[in-house]
Amino acid sequence: MWTILILAIIAAVSAEPRSFYGEKVFRAFPQTYEQVQLIKSLAEHAKLDFWSPDSVDLVEPGRRVDFRAESHVSYDVQALLEQSGISFEIMIDDLQVALDKQRDSNIRAVHSYEKYNDLDTINAWSANIAAQNPGLVSRSQIGTSYQGRPLYLLKVGKSGANKKAIFIDCGFHAREWVSPAFCQWFVKEAVNNYGSDAQFTNLLNNLDFYVLPVMNVDGYVYSWTTNRMWRKTRSVNPNTSCIGTDPNRNFNAGWCTVGASSRACDDTYCGASAESERESKAVANFIRANIGSIKGYLTIHSYSQMLLFPYSYSYAVAKDHTELNNVAKGAVSALTALYGTKYTYGPGGTTIYLAAGGSDDWAYDAGVKYSFTFELRDTGRYGFALPESQIKPTSEETTLAVKYIANHILNNA
Repeated sequence: MWTILILAIIAAVSAEPRSFYGEKVFRAFPQTYEQVQLIKSLAEHAKLDFWSPDSVDLVEPGRRVDFRAESHVSYDVQALLEQSGISFEIMIDDLQVALDKQRDSNIRAVHSYEKYNDLDTINAWSANIAAQNPGLVSRSQIGTSYQGRPLYLLKVGKSGANKKAIFIDCGFHAREWVSPAFCQWFVKEAVNNYGSDAQFTNLLNNLDFYVLPVMNVDGYVYSWTTNRMWRKTRSVNPNTSCIGTDPNRNFNAGWCTVGASSRACDDTYCGASAESERESKAVANFIRANIGSIKGYLTIHSYSQMLLFPYSYSYAVAKDHTELNNVAKGAVSALTALYGTKYTYGPGGTTIYLAAGGSDDWAYDAGVKYSFTFELRDTGRYGFALPESQIKPTSEETTLAVKYIANHILNNA
């Protein structure tokens, strides 16, 4: 009885959303080994939150690093950077102010494609769009999260025999809100343009798109209710109070070798074993079960404006490197044509950093040749606090890139 009461009190206390007033996001440019060591020392003592790269272990000379410092240490961090001679700039002066501006309004009565929607709203939307478009969209459940939430998958396409398919997932990392916003936008575009847009009509007649709007459902809910900067799942780890695993370090692709942490408290924790997370296993099981038809795998993240393909767990060149590079080049060109947004593309390991256990590498090794990771807008001005005003242009340009990749798959897979 007392245990239940204590847990209820803890839940009530922790239900108040965490504030980020006075917290700063820095961009530093360490040039020497000594400067890298200083940042690593700072990270340990000031509990820095790394935005890009997503782990202190990946900081190296000559590579910029974005990190968040909590309010009680932000000025000390700034002073130390100044004294050390490390070149830096302040990207976000007060994170809470940026987060307050991120959403036009906290009042959310209905679903909107140009707003960030919470999980309940997204789930209601996915049921609704399937019910309204039975000839084009169906919804199924591919699994359940650690906390018991359903993982809903939309299948978008005209019914037909022996169709190729592309799997698209969003919301791996809880704080990357523009990712689920894109998945919703893409489904809307497919439905609204069927019959009027020749390319979309052709794609939907001949391909199926499996769209998972939010993969890390528990983490996403937690990022809305409790901690906007949460990244991982919400699974309980034995022998520690630290919660969650990074789902994009949890796949069986060089699992927990590089760019992933075996420490449960870290944001890049790889988990107790490959596919230890129910969410990761649900995605892997679905792709394995449909490996004969799934020809493309697209996983949508933010931020840094990149289109990546295997490998990320090593510097090894994928056997389909030339073709994947050409497809990425064409997709980026299609994306850039709309608003001039600049994207970098290439293999994950050499283009961004080594990171083992990623879903894109796993899918590629499982036999899905066209496996890509999108890192959406922006390049750090807002980072994870991307304003709602950018949802529409981000989604519009990304849809062009996805259509380009899908068209290539349709004609070449």
